[in-house]
Amino acid sequence: MSVSQHHVIVVGGGIAGASTAFALARRGAAVTVVDSGLAGQATAASAGIIAPWASTIEGPFYDLYAAGAAYYPRVIELLAEAGVHRTDHRRTGALLVSADPDRLAEAQARVEARARTAGGIMGDVQRVDDVRALIPVLAPDLEGVFVSGGARVDGRTMRDALLQGAIHHGAVIVHGRARLLPDLRVQVDADVLAGDDVVVASGAWANELLTPLGTRVPVEPQRGQITHLRLEGVDTGGWPSVNPLSHHYMVGFDDSRVAVGATRETGSGFDSRVTAKGQWQVLSDALRIAPGLGDATLIETRVGLRPLPEGELPIVGTLPGVSGLHVVTGFGAAGLTVAPLTGDALAVLILEGKTPEEIAPFAP
Repeated sequence: MSVSQHHVIVVGGGIAGASTAFALARRGAAVTVVDSGLAGQATAASAGIIAPWASTIEGPFYDLYAAGAAYYPRVIELLAEAGVHRTDHRRTGALLVSADPDRLAEAQARVEARARTAGGIMGDVQRVDDVRALIPVLAPDLEGVFVSGGARVDGRTMRDALLQGAIHHGAVIVHGRARLLPDLRVQVDADVLAGDDVVVASGAWANELLTPLGTRVPVEPQRGQITHLRLEGVDTGGWPSVNPLSHHYMVGFDDSRVAVGATRETGSGFDSRVTAKGQWQVLSDALRIAPGLGDATLIETRVGLRPLPEGELPIVGTLPGVSGLHVVTGFGAAGLTVAPLTGDALAVLILEGKTPEEIAPFAP
């Protein structure tokens, strides 16, 4: 069967599904994306920071994390070739901050060590004594390390760009709630779709599809609440993302908008509400490092249910014993960084039958 005749159904319209669909379609496969539009999609709430080098993650997951960041210029180029130019991707740098000189020195050493293998994508690493010269709202007791190669991307815009790129190459988008049938056909409301392969890219909802087939993957939802603020009259579009060496962050976007967050609520289930405790945590964390945000306008709080792996590694590849059924999930908070590269590698696995080294450690 030629690639052009190969039909793949991708269940999930978030960043993982959109990336896989784009990679498959641009290689000539017939692709149908089933997008449920469920509340709590992690991609729609993500901050979109592309700067993995300060992470404490080690091993194969870090290798994928760093490779994902390095792949971004290529996927942006491929989208442009498909006539899609808006991704809201911008290389603004990443700023690590702390009031503890020892913690900051440790983070700087980690970043500089990784610079030797990261290639040019990481850019320069510089110590910054006056962080408020870069971002005026930050606390005066903070010092920083600036990594010039850090970037940011709007999750919703990037997801839509990848879907548009897939459509350009012939993909079809179907909206509705999907259910996998025992023969690997996909039921979407009253319709039934049949393909040669099925990709489960439904994030935290993966087991909703897989369990009726007698299989599951080790992933659970983790609620993340992220708040968007507006600083009227302030140009925040060029601000570097801020990493205070903790669970939270701050990232500037265009239109005087700043995203702050996020909670990491393991055990949340599929509860996509904004909670009082979560809102308090997000704002408290933000104002601790950036008291200048105190007078900002609160625009909205978004909630994403991250697909958190029960172990340390994501799950990418073909399910054992189920020919033609593939899964991509478990990226936690790293999805926007790693999904474009992972989707491309999964497309190679499906269409060429060989496993690229980037995803080999994450086979189900």
